[in-house]
Amino acid sequence: MKAIVKTDFNLPKQKSKYVGKVRDVYDIDGKYLVMVVSDRISAFDVVLPEGIPYKGQVLNQIAAKFLDATSDILPNWKIAVPDPTVTVGYKCEPFKVEMVIRGYLAGHAWREYKAGKRTLCGVALPEGMVENQKFPEPIITPTSKAAEGHDEDITPEELIAQGIVTKEEYAELEKYTRAIFQRGTEIAAKQGLILVDTKYEFGKKDGQIYLMDEIHTPDSSRYFYAEGYEERLAKGERQKQLSKEFVREWLMANGFQGQEGQKVPEMTPEVVDGITNRYIELYENIVGEKFVRTDYTPEQIEKNIADCISSINE
Repeated sequence: MKAIVKTDFNLPKQKSKYVGKVRDVYDIDGKYLVMVVSDRISAFDVVLPEGIPYKGQVLNQIAAKFLDATSDILPNWKIAVPDPTVTVGYKCEPFKVEMVIRGYLAGHAWREYKAGKRTLCGVALPEGMVENQKFPEPIITPTSKAAEGHDEDITPEELIAQGIVTKEEYAELEKYTRAIFQRGTEIAAKQGLILVDTKYEFGKKDGQIYLMDEIHTPDSSRYFYAEGYEERLAKGERQKQLSKEFVREWLMANGFQGQEGQKVPEMTPEVVDGITNRYIELYENIVGEKFVRTDYTPEQIEKNIADCISSINE
């Protein structure tokens, strides 16, 4: 299977195409979006030179399952999945904020805490916590979506003052964020996992708030294995986790953190196969189903999308 790292489709009523780090997004008639999850992989804000076969399929199928599993909480943008790597959905006006929710003191929150900060995005953090400890209740730490570079931590008050959201909209976003995270936590627990932290993106269509983009994938979320969590926490050991962190760890071990002058280590076929297998392991653990590798060509994907668009427009 050859990794799909680039698409150049000519779709019915296509208005524009946006190429992100991993996704190619096509605007159809200003009403719909076609999101193609490529096999590109990024880390430290750098797209790595080799694609990872089946990675796009893994991420798209996990996201689709979780969008379906939370659709009773609020509407979401998904209309159809015409191909394992593609979601077609409604075009919404996005809020320029990512709603990050954290159940545990890990990642960025832990780095800030370790540096002595006791407030994150306006949320007061308890004294005496250790890395990966559970918060008394999940905290929401929004980030403003930067057009370029890194997203920045922001308080709800700043979001409202800058006109990014109204007070009423923020209250709705927070309510939905907590409800979706609770659902994701319950689903993860059935798989023997802990949903540690994640992020959600929302938009508006016809005056209604919609959930957008991917949710609860290993690229947007951090999972721990529940078994052994307490023992590792008590001993100060690293948690066994399911996320893209293993890719970052491999890069760091080989002297790359995205800084100027650093070179991405060679991604041999063995390295690429290893990353593919880890993503498939992530899928099977998170979803609880066997992953079925689907081999496809760009031509087949384009035809599947075109057929889907035609059926939506009929």
